[in-house]
This record gives sequence, structure tokens and C-alpha cells, in this order.
Amino acid sequence: MELKRTLGFAEVFCIASGAMISSGIFILPSLAFRYSGPAIVFSYLLAAVFIIPAMLSKAELATAMPKSGGSYYFTNTTLGPLFGTFAGFTNWLSLAMKSAFALLGIGIFLELLVPESAGMNTEIAVKILATLCTLFFMVTNILSVKESGRLQIILVVFLLAAMILYVLAGFFSVNPEHFVDFFASVENPDPKPLPTIYLMIWTAGLIFVSFGGLTNIASIAAEVKNPGKTIPSAMFTAFVVVSLLYAAIAFITVGILPPDTMASTQTPLSTAAEVFWGKPGFILMALAAMSAFITTANAGIMSASRNPMAMAEDNLIPEIFGKVSYKYKTPYISIILTSGFMIFTILILDLEGLVTVASAMMLLLAVFDNLSLILMRASRLTNYKPIFKAPLYPWIPIAGIIINSLMLIQLGWIPFLVTAAFFALSLIWYFAYSKSRKNRTFALIHVVERLTNKELKSENLENELKNILMERDQIIEDRFDRIIKTAAILNFTEKDGILTRNDIFKAIAHEAAKRLPLEEEEIISLLEEREKESSTVIGEGLAVPHFLFKGENQYEIIVIRSERGIVFDKDKPAVKAIFALAGSTDERNFHLQTLMAIAQIVKNTDFMKNWDALKSPNDIRNSILLADRIRKKGV
Repeated sequence: MELKRTLGFAEVFCIASGAMISSGIFILPSLAFRYSGPAIVFSYLLAAVFIIPAMLSKAELATAMPKSGGSYYFTNTTLGPLFGTFAGFTNWLSLAMKSAFALLGIGIFLELLVPESAGMNTEIAVKILATLCTLFFMVTNILSVKESGRLQIILVVFLLAAMILYVLAGFFSVNPEHFVDFFASVENPDPKPLPTIYLMIWTAGLIFVSFGGLTNIASIAAEVKNPGKTIPSAMFTAFVVVSLLYAAIAFITVGILPPDTMASTQTPLSTAAEVFWGKPGFILMALAAMSAFITTANAGIMSASRNPMAMAEDNLIPEIFGKVSYKYKTPYISIILTSGFMIFTILILDLEGLVTVASAMMLLLAVFDNLSLILMRASRLTNYKPIFKAPLYPWIPIAGIIINSLMLIQLGWIPFLVTAAFFALSLIWYFAYSKSRKNRTFALIHVVERLTNKELKSENLENELKNILMERDQIIEDRFDRIIKTAAILNFTEKDGILTRNDIFKAIAHEAAKRLPLEEEEIISLLEEREKESSTVIGEGLAVPHFLFKGENQYEIIVIRSERGIVFDKDKPAVKAIFALAGSTDERNFHLQTLMAIAQIVKNTDFMKNWDALKSPNDIRNSILLADRIRKKGV
């Protein structure tokens, strides 16, 4: 069962923004300050730059393939189910844990806002509250993704307003002396002395997780209205707004708090707000932080739960996780699984110590996203048609792979070992369970095929992309499409040479005789008779030979492509595209509709250019089915 497309620009922007703004700015600046001092302002900007290649790659991939699963789906489609399994589990784990830890982050502020005399141990209260919030968002996401998106808008609007107010009001309390020793660091992540630039880059890798939520919206692309425009516009807007806020907030906070306080406090923004606003300022930013944690959790459940659903559809995990509620059109089993894992994490883990692991997983997924874009472009798949195309290809995705890989390496051995162990577990699961190892092609196979000139692929990936495009562009199938789906496609290659009109009429007659109550000689005669009335060459490189015959309710289309061309008339250029039409006399009206459909298809200025690049009969059929033309439902 398909998911409903109910999310517009506002919901998608708020999901991306809300997923980014949490511990990454409300808690992490203190930890980052210990390593790079006031230069954390540059570290946040560097982290923003480092996410750009993955953002551009994911935006293109999401507009070409707006399906649930995000990085999982892209990796599975390009590198195959083995790496897809690893990417799916990694994406799900990182999103779910990030969301669980965001809810636990409420405790840091709850401990300061609620006195212990309230009658309950603060740590227990935090875990209970986080669990209840998880259950609340689980129910909200099951009942309606639209309502969940509206709740996200309310929370994010309050959050952004509070952050902007903090920047504007705090600017007048900044102490310039705090930036005199701009590159001073309090601690060093390595026992050996390290260059300042390395510390800045290391810190950027540490806080990379702060931007991880930006690309989460690709996981819910199947529920976005007009995904080709909504996803990139919402993603880029969220990136610009949040990146500027991150840098501005880091500057204001460092400028207000003394270095010792900045390095030791767990609530840097609230502590700084108390300096210029007093206790009300502290409470306001604490509430903003709690709102941020809640939006991250809500967006996390929404995004993470789409990974098991997408993996179940590809037979990488049990199919029960792909079930969609008939009434609410939401993946309720996957949502329950994700929420249950979050509750488990909340109850047994604390907030400290896994920031680098989460960042490592997100860096690895960014590498996969950039590599997926390169493979999809290199495969030259006919039905890969992104609405947004990443600029400066292939240099930006290549730079992204190099930068993200270097950042991943410099994070240290612990995240590397955890990631390697997770890959080993994914490998075991894949070979022990996966049912999709056979009859599955992916972009890498198409790249190898193109480079080796060998037919290694089946056509299921092209057909999968075709179905995605028809859903994305809301193409309504009409009678013309239904006939094309079963039409004979004749593809004459270079080795067939230049053909004559007689050659083609014989080929048409041979195919048509299989489908119509006519003999081949009779069909050739009807074609020749029509050609004598006037030439059926209706444009440069295009001919539409046709005839009507006595009968009822019969209509056939035969599509022909010739690489070298077909000579219809010695005084005219050779024809490379032919739509041969044959129908009974009662189908005159549909015959006219078919001629109009063909006219709309070929009027595209790129039609013949794209036609020349097609490789197989399946490519030819799909190019016609996906053509931009007016369709009427029920016709």
C-alpha cells in the first residue's frame, strides 16, 4: 500500500530544521569549545561546508527517486543490497539513537528547572518523561504524518523565534576580549600537540552530527507533495537558516561567557541568556532547548521509521515491517519498532560518549550519498531523470567523498571499530536472511556494462525508476499508454545498416500480422496505398505510417527505432523514429487521439536527441510512457 503525499514546504522545512537543532547547538558548543576555543565559530561553518556535497547529492537523488528510506534506498539502488543492508541499518540506528538522546537531553534542563524536592529522583523523572514523549510521538506519527508535520511547524516556529531573539539581544552583551586568543583550546583530543587548523577540523567532524538532520527529509520523500521542487527548496532553506543561526549563536555565546564557564557548563545558551536577560532568559532558552529536543525526536521517529519499511519492501528484513495502515496510510509496525528501540536506548544509556559514533555513521552515509550520485550519473540510465541536478558534477561529490572519509578517519579508532563491527553484523544478516540477492540489478552493474560493452543487466532497475517517475510526476495512464505497454518495439542497431521503406513495411507487416486478422501481404498493400496518398514523414527523422481496416475494437501501435536511419524519400533525411498505427474503422476517434498524443511527445525539442541515445526496446517503451503530454483519466 502506498503512502500519502501530504507534506508541503512548511512541514518539510520544519522537519529538516527541527531534526538539526537540538544538542548540536544547545549542549555541544561547550564540548567543542574545549578543543578549539573561540574558533568553534569557524568549526560550525566548516561543518556546514562539509555537508554541502552530501546535501546536493541527496537533493538530486531524492528528486529523481522520491522513495522512503533516503540513504538506504539510494545505496541499495546504486551499490546493491549488501551495502544497502548496511546503509539501511546504519541510517535507522543513527536517526533513532540521535532522537532518543535528544529526548534524554531534556533532563539536563529539567534538572535545573524542576527542584529535586518535587518528590522524584531527577534521573528517573527524565527517563519517564522521555519515554512518555516517545510514546506520544509514536501515536502521533501512526495516526497522521500530516498532523505530526503540523506539530513540527508549531515547535520549530517557537524554536527559531527564540534563537533569533537570543542572537539579537545577546549581540549587545558580547565581550570582544573573549576573542583575543581566538585559536586557544582548553583540551586536546590527542596526547601529542596538534596544529590549530587540525583542531578546528577535528571539532567540525565532532559537530558534524549537528547537521545530520538536514538530509533526513529524503527518508520521507514518498510523503512529500511535489517532491521535485519541495525537497530541494526546503532542504536548502533549512541549511541556510540553521547554518547562519549556528554560527551566530556560537559567536554570541562565546562572546558572553568567560572561557572557564563556556568550557564547563552543560547549558551554554541558557547560561548566556541569564547574563543579559536574568532568570526569565534562562527559562526561555531552556524551554527552547526542550522544544528542540522534542522536534528532533518527532522528526527522528518520522524519518527513521521509513528505513525498516523500505528494507522490508526489498526483502532485506521481514515483510511485516513494511505494513502500512489501511486507515491512516502510515507504516505503523516500523514506527512501533523505531519507538521501541528509542525507549530501550533511553532506559539503558545516558547522553554522553556517543557523539563521535553518531557523527561517524553520518559521515559514512554522506560518503554513500556522494558515491550513489556518481554511480547513477555514470550508469546513464534512461529513466534517471532528477528535477534538481547537483552543480559541478563530478567534482563536488568527489570532494565530498574525500572530505567525509578524511573526517571519518580523524575521529579516532573507537567510532571506526564500532562502525566496522556494525558492518560485520550487517554482513551476517544479509547472507543469513536477505531474499533480494537474486534478480536485482543496480547502478554499479550498469556502469560495468557500459565500460565493458557487455550485456550484464536485466531491465528491472529501469522499470523501477519508470514507476517512480510516473508516481512522482503523477502520470495518469490512458489507453495510449496501455497499448504502448504491450506494443511491439523494433530496434534496428548500427549493424543493421541503412534500411529502406520496403524493409520497414515488411517488418511492420510481420509484427502486425501476429496481432491483427490480416495477412502480411494485405498489410503491406494498405501501407503502400496510404503512402501514395501523401508521405507519412511528418517531421525531420519521424514518420507515422498508418491504415484502417474493416473490423471492431482493434488498435495496434508498432514502434520502430533505427540508429542508421530509414530512407522513405530520397529527397528527405532518413527517418529514425516510426510510430506505425493500425486500427479498425470504428476506432477513427481514437486514431485521431493517438496522432495528437504522438504530436505532443515529439514536439519536445530533445525528443530526437534522447531517441538516439536509447539502448534497448525497454528504454524506447519507457521513454514514450514517461513523455510529457496531456492525459485524460479513463480514456
